Amino acid sequence: MARGWEEVTSPDASYLGRLKRYLTQLIYFGREQALSCVFPVVIFGSLALTQVIPLPLLPRYDWLLLIFLLMQWWMVHSGLETKDELKVITLFHLIGLALEIFKVNMGSWSYPEEGYMKILGVPLYSGFMYASVASYLCQAWRRLDVQLVKWPPFLLVVPLAAAIYLNFFVHHFWIDIRWWLSGLVLVVFWRSWVNYEVNGSRYRMPIVLSFTLIGFFIWVAENIATFFGAWQYPNQTDAWSLVHLGKVSSWLLLVIVSFLIVATLKQVKRKLPVSKNKETH
Repeated sequence: MARGWEEVTSPDASYLGRLKRYLTQLIYFGREQALSCVFPVVIFGSLALTQVIPLPLLPRYDWLLLIFLLMQWWMVHSGLETKDELKVITLFHLIGLALEIFKVNMGSWSYPEEGYMKILGVPLYSGFMYASVASYLCQAWRRLDVQLVKWPPFLLVVPLAAAIYLNFFVHHFWIDIRWWLSGLVLVVFWRSWVNYEVNGSRYRMPIVLSFTLIGFFIWVAENIATFFGAWQYPNQTDAWSLVHLGKVSSWLLLVIVSFLIVATLKQVKRKLPVSKNKETH
């Protein structure tokens, strides 16, 4: 009789055990993702608060710059980010700021509010929105112990990243080849995987899928950012509206550039001698 009870109930017990394991892993994964998103969360929180609560003495854009600079200092000082990661984030800040200056002056979007810390119509805080993507990638890479499987050769990755970035500029004067570049990404990374660890267990995901997921969630974040007035598209001048779904392709390509830069720097760093490869704090 006991044997019969075990035979009937053990499948349910096994099912519940697997479900508990999946939920536990999901919670651990969510926690690591949340910790990796500290900088983006501060950015969105600051955009929301400064939209609702007016701050004295300085324009809103300048307050945002000060808040983000203070946040960046605290992250390095507290050990949440390393000095090596700060170098990568600074590089992304400059890359993003250059793109912002070009796009704003081409009329793609605008920053309508006043600010002292502006260059050619672009507030300096805008570079931090690109830097926050790099911050997430660097922290998630470290927290999840990311490893690349069947990563393409350096001579393929670097020209592809450069072509994607340059297309953001060149398509204003020539044809837009983003879909050709997207197809090339599929070809180059079709057999590539990202291997990561969650609570002692390792998982893997096709890199192309990870690109797509990150790009989609950044598009969601972009809707939140424009709602709180971080910047403004031409169709949002009179009233806020949903960012066109076609922008997902732009963010997807930007995520790919970001990932390729971080991955390439990680690959180069791994090949350095141990004494130079030690991460500085």
